[in-house]
Amino acid sequence: MLNNTEDAVQRWGPMVYRMAYAMVHSRHDADDVFQEVFLRLHRAAPQFRNEEHRKAWLLRVTVNCAKTLLHSPWRRRTAPLEDLYTCQDPEESAVCEALDHLDPKYRAVVHLHYYEGYSTEEIAELLHRQPSTVRAQLTRARRKLAELLKEEL
Repeated sequence: MLNNTEDAVQRWGPMVYRMAYAMVHSRHDADDVFQEVFLRLHRAAPQFRNEEHRKAWLLRVTVNCAKTLLHSPWRRRTAPLEDLYTCQDPEESAVCEALDHLDPKYRAVVHLHYYEGYSTEEIAELLHRQPSTVRAQLTRARRKLAELLKEEL
C-alpha cells in the first residue's frame, strides 16, 4: 500500500514536473523543484479535502519553488547550459522554442491553461492573481507567441 507522498508522486508527479519545467526551462532545475515540492508534501503532511485540493496545493507549491529558484542570487550569477526539452515534430519544436522566449509569468499561465486544462479563474486562484490579470497575461502570451512563430516562418 502506498503512503500519501508515494501516491502523490505517482499520480501528480508528471504534472508537477511539467509545471516546473515550464517555469524554469532546465531539466536539472525542474528536477530540483520536483524534489523540493514532494519533500515539502512529505514534511508538512497536510490534510486535503479532496484530490483537487491536493492537486492545487502541489501546483501552488511548484510555482512558489520555481519562483524562488528563478530569483535566487546563485542563479543570477550563473550562465545556464543549453538544456532543451526535445519536441517530436518540427511544428511542435517551433512552439516549444517560442515558449522558451516567453517571460516565466506568461509560461506559467500558458502551461496551466493549455497543458493542464485550468480555467482562468482557477489559474488566478492558484497563482494568487486577479482573473483579469490572468486573462491579460494569456492574451499577451498568445500575441507574443504569434509574433515569434511568424518570425520563424
